[in-house]
Amino acid sequence: MRKTILIAVLGLSMSLAAQKQNEAYLAYIEQWKETAIQQQQDYGVPAAVTMAQALLESAAGQSELAQNAKNHFGIKCTSDWFGGVYYYDDDSKGECFRQYYDAAESFKDHSLFLKRPRYTSCFEIDVRDYEGWAYRLRDCGYATDYLYAPKLVKLVETYRLDTLTEIALGVRETPQQEVASPAKEEVANSVPAVPAATPQKRPLKATVVRTTEPIMVIHNDPEPPYVEPLTARQERDSFLLLHPKKKQNGVNYVVAREGDTYANVAFRLNVRERDLREDNDALGRDLQKGDRIYLAAKKKVGDKDFVWTHTGLSIWKLSQDEGVTVETIQKLNGLDPSVRTFRTRQKIYLRKVKEENNGFR
Repeated sequence: MRKTILIAVLGLSMSLAAQKQNEAYLAYIEQWKETAIQQQQDYGVPAAVTMAQALLESAAGQSELAQNAKNHFGIKCTSDWFGGVYYYDDDSKGECFRQYYDAAESFKDHSLFLKRPRYTSCFEIDVRDYEGWAYRLRDCGYATDYLYAPKLVKLVETYRLDTLTEIALGVRETPQQEVASPAKEEVANSVPAVPAATPQKRPLKATVVRTTEPIMVIHNDPEPPYVEPLTARQERDSFLLLHPKKKQNGVNYVVAREGDTYANVAFRLNVRERDLREDNDALGRDLQKGDRIYLAAKKKVGDKDFVWTHTGLSIWKLSQDEGVTVETIQKLNGLDPSVRTFRTRQKIYLRKVKEENNGFR
């Protein structure tokens, strides 16, 4: 009940200040505030900081990364990322960013990302000290923008995002004189002392006391040891160690294993996913275990004159088996592009040949 009241108060305060605030930002906060609160309760990342970063990194959900990759925190690919990828020009051209199924997954991955050893010192700061968190994130290298921390602080204070942190904690701010009154002394004295955090850049605006709901204690799993990321060359070599190269029609290929996708294969080979798909006539296709993955464009001429097909064989499978593009097979044999499989046994040409009485084919 208390959490519901606090959320309602937050909504009312935002409505009263709407004339001075960005309507798109207010709508975004309303949509994702519960998710930010949940991240604090699950992982200990201040809800105020999570929301401020989401607003800044995604332009309130309107950035290209947020729209096309559901990436609301600008998190780039790392060597341990095997999910979807999206290429985008950021600090340099064509950088690899993580792609998610939905924005909620992006919020969760942001919390997990901050649990890396690189950001351990952030969790030494009191969860209510959003300014301390903002500057520590910048110092740990989350962003290259020197003004990153002040921007986060301004967002928190403009939109009163600190209220989200309080809701997640189950506490409320109480004026100093109320705490000092006899009626409140016993309650205030019963609150366990909060361990000293790192030096704060400004004092807290109010004293926090216990309400009827207990303060939630976050228990985190032990941090895994830090592993130095592989270079692009090492990533490619480790992939090819598990996927030995083979050759068909003069073009190298590997065979897909369980769990492989065009996205993670492209990342490990350090190539664009779209280029890899185009080389394999695989736009709009999912990668299956056992499929051939050509490492360069297939040829426009086969290494044999023709092959006999069997009923049910797909043109794409024939193309992959022979290392010849689908377009070449269609043109040489006069096949309609809408045809996907062979219904009968057919003689399919893989190169132009001269047949008796028929001229060139």
